Amino acid sequence: MGKPGMAEKLVDVLRRPDGDINRRPVHTIGISATGYFEPSPIAANFCVAEHFSAARTNVIVRFSNGSGCAAVHDGWSDVRGLAVRFHLSPDRDTDLIAMTLPEFFAPTPEAFLDFAHAAKPKLYTGETPWQKIVNLLQLILPKRDPYPNETISPDDGAIEFADHNPFAQLGVLQAATIGAPVSYVRAAYHAVHTFIVTDPDGMRRWVRFSWQPIAGVLRTDPAAPPEDDYLQDELKTRLASEPARFSLMMMIGEVGDDFNDSTRPWPPHRKRIMMGTLTLDAVPADQDAQSEKLSFNPGLLTDGIEASDDPVLQIRTDVYKVSSTWRGGTPCPFSQE
Repeated sequence: MGKPGMAEKLVDVLRRPDGDINRRPVHTIGISATGYFEPSPIAANFCVAEHFSAARTNVIVRFSNGSGCAAVHDGWSDVRGLAVRFHLSPDRDTDLIAMTLPEFFAPTPEAFLDFAHAAKPKLYTGETPWQKIVNLLQLILPKRDPYPNETISPDDGAIEFADHNPFAQLGVLQAATIGAPVSYVRAAYHAVHTFIVTDPDGMRRWVRFSWQPIAGVLRTDPAAPPEDDYLQDELKTRLASEPARFSLMMMIGEVGDDFNDSTRPWPPHRKRIMMGTLTLDAVPADQDAQSEKLSFNPGLLTDGIEASDDPVLQIRTDVYKVSSTWRGGTPCPFSQE
């Protein structure tokens, strides 16, 4: 686990001035949905975890906006999250937490803390048209204009940090240009970190997971005025008429890939295995108990799936526990506790 006090420091520094201390410090705005996961015919050949061999496993998920802002700004450019809890038997759960970024911002807890300090929101200062032209001539991405009523910038500090720390550049650039999805179920989500799966013959493989929407990825028009509040209503309306589905894809790492640094992508031609289908078909009525109080954790694993030695993955286990305790969430059901 992480160093004493590191998790508390991270949770504290991640809080935004426009956030709410009684809610999550990031991914504050969210909504849950329920459904089930069905493994593919070959999933059990690659991993002995229960949900890859059971005919069907019930799930609850939470979609979220990545910002720690306590106000809803669905149409603003922002990372989105998808946390999935598989209800195993008897009375055991495992979680898979993903976001719309395929890479993270920092390779170590210490670098993550430095990044979080540097990336704290600042007052928004726009650029004149001439400044944008100068940036383009220097092959620098111009800043976007602030949205209506947007007074603090989520990107300025992060970009400045990335200018001096190459490991953060890919994640920060992607986050600054990611846009907004037309629906929570029209985005791809990546678990970012490496995990180790074990097959029936005892072979261990280093893998990375992602959820791919069967409806396809679709973002809003960046040139159109952004809407503030539409994602939750869209999900409720959609699931009231038809289910939404995702494919769980597992990328297999090879020699030379970095298994312990989530800022470093793997080559795109790595082998991918389709591990199963997630089907969502309902939105719980009690969103306080089934979303806001719900506590997920990337360290809630099960037999057949292990955490890699990625130090950020290790500290995130503690960070999620601290966040849950501070906001009064329902404790994560760790099997060993």
